[in-house]
Amino acid sequence: MANKKEIIRENLCNSRQTFFKQSISLKFEKPKYSKMKIIKWGIIGCGNVTEVKSGPAFQKAPNSALVAVMRRDAALAEDYAKRHNVPKWYSNAVDLINDPEVDAVYIATPPSSHKEYTILCAKAGKPVYVEKPMALTFEECNEMISVCKEHNVPLFVAYYRRRLPRFLKIKELIDKGKIGTIRHVNCVLYHPFEARYDDEINLPWTVLPHISGGGIFVDLACHTLDFLDYILGPIKSVRGHATSQLKAYPAEDAVSMSFLFENGVHGTGLWNFASFERYDNTEIVGDKGKISFSTFGNDPIHIQYANGEKESIAIENPLHIQQPLIETVIAELLGKEGSSPTKGISASRTTWVIDEVLKEFRESK
Repeated sequence: MANKKEIIRENLCNSRQTFFKQSISLKFEKPKYSKMKIIKWGIIGCGNVTEVKSGPAFQKAPNSALVAVMRRDAALAEDYAKRHNVPKWYSNAVDLINDPEVDAVYIATPPSSHKEYTILCAKAGKPVYVEKPMALTFEECNEMISVCKEHNVPLFVAYYRRRLPRFLKIKELIDKGKIGTIRHVNCVLYHPFEARYDDEINLPWTVLPHISGGGIFVDLACHTLDFLDYILGPIKSVRGHATSQLKAYPAEDAVSMSFLFENGVHGTGLWNFASFERYDNTEIVGDKGKISFSTFGNDPIHIQYANGEKESIAIENPLHIQQPLIETVIAELLGKEGSSPTKGISASRTTWVIDEVLKEFRESK
C-alpha cells in the first residue's frame, strides 16, 4: 500500500500533467501590438544583468527601442538611463507599467517579485519578458500563466540558450541523428566556495531562498535543465537530494538528482558549490556517440563517435547574450506567430523540476 508521501507525490504529478495538457492548447488572440512596426520596451530592475547581457539588446535588435527603465533607487535608475541613452527613468514599477509609451516590459528583478510585476503588466495589457528562473515556485508560475491568459498577454521567459548559436548547433547535431538515439544525460557543475557567501549580514540574494527560490543551484541549474527540456522534451519524474554541506547560508549548496524524460531518456545531475575548483560539463549519450558541452562560457562542443572519431566545434557567444532570443520575442509580438521558443509553459516545467528536487530540503527548514 502506498504511503502518504507517495500519494501526495502522485497527486502533484497528476495535477502537473493535467495543467500542461490544458496549457498546450492555449492560444492568444492576435493583439493590437502585432500591427505595430516597433516595440517600445521598459525595464523593471536595471541591475547588473541588464548592463551588457540584455539591456543593450533592446536597443540594437531590429524593430525595438528601449524607452524607459525603473529601479527603486532613483539615483541608480537615472544613472543607468543616462549611461545607456534611455529617455525616461522611474523609481516606481507601476509608473513605468502605466507609461503609455511603453508597449512591453522586461522584468529583470530577483524571482521574488516576478509574479507581482507580471500580474501588474498583464492587467495593464503589456506583454512580459521575465528573467529566469520564472518565479519562486511552480505554483507561482501557474498563476502568472493564468493571469496572462485571462488578459490575452503573451508571457516570455529569458531562457536565452534556446536561441544561442552554440546551443542550436547541439540541437542540430541531435536532430540530425549524429549520435543516434539518445539514451541518457549527465550534468555536473561544481564551484569552490566564494568569500562573498561568508558574510551573514550582506549575503547575495542568490542564496536567500525567500528572494531567489533557493541557492546557486536554482540560479544556474535552471539554464541546463531548460535547455535539456528544449532538445529532449519535458522531464516527467524527478528524484534527488539537496543539502547544505557548509551551512554558510540558508539555501542548499549541494544537489544530486536523477530524472526521467517523457521520451524515456534517463538523466542524472550533480551540483556542488563547496568544491576545490570550477567544473562544468554535460554529456548527452546516444547509441552512436556522445556530445559534451559546458552550459556556461565559450568552451568548444566535443563529439565522440562510436567508431572512435572525435570532433570539436567552437562557437562564441554574442556580446549581448540575450539578443538572439529577444529578437524572436519582438518578431512574435509583431505578428510572426511561433517565433519565440521560450514561453511561460515551458519555463514553468523547469521550475517544477527544481521544486521536486528541493522539496524535502525546503520542508526541513
